[in-house]
Amino acid sequence: MPEQRHRADALRNSDRIVRAAITALREGGAAVPLEEIARRAGVGIATVYRRFGDRDGVIRACFETYFAEEVEPHALAARTAADPRQGLAQALGAIVDTMASHRALLTAAREAGAFTEAISERFAAPLGDVLAEAQQRGLVRADLLVRDLAAMVVMTLATVGPAGLDGHRRYLALLLDGTRPSDEPLPPPSETSGSSGAGAGVSPAERRSRARARSARTG
Repeated sequence: MPEQRHRADALRNSDRIVRAAITALREGGAAVPLEEIARRAGVGIATVYRRFGDRDGVIRACFETYFAEEVEPHALAARTAADPRQGLAQALGAIVDTMASHRALLTAAREAGAFTEAISERFAAPLGDVLAEAQQRGLVRADLLVRDLAAMVVMTLATVGPAGLDGHRRYLALLLDGTRPSDEPLPPPSETSGSSGAGAGVSPAERRSRARARSARTG
């Protein structure tokens, strides 16, 4: 029993640290010190190091929690949309909205190496399924790839100003309009790793998306 209580206390401490860090990053920026995170979590700095090893460990845990709770559900929900094109638009809009309010976390996560191939696949796989259905129905251009969806998120986030105004939705709408079916082919995608500079390579979802695009163009 004492050992189980100790484990439960440790898990609670870890969760408090992660959630305190997410809030501190959102309010204080990417350079918020670990001492501030520990203070917000109500634990000593030694507990932070013991649970996560170093600052990068805290940031990676924060990003995993944030992604699982605020990004991945939107990608998964797109699969249930009656109109797959609309499902993609709603998912990308919701993802851009949440990322726009957590830019400091995203900056810190990139520096900590939190953008992994596994995370990329969890983003790309459900959206790739919806993209395939939209292409089969002729609702989006046949040569659109999953990585294009990720690039649209990145490009839209680049339009978010310091005040966090919602004008970015205008630019996402413009980008989404460019996904409509067209007889004019897009330039071929790069074969090198693209998203977030993580060096993760081309994910399985991306390979499937490329194969579908080739099939649509030749079939």
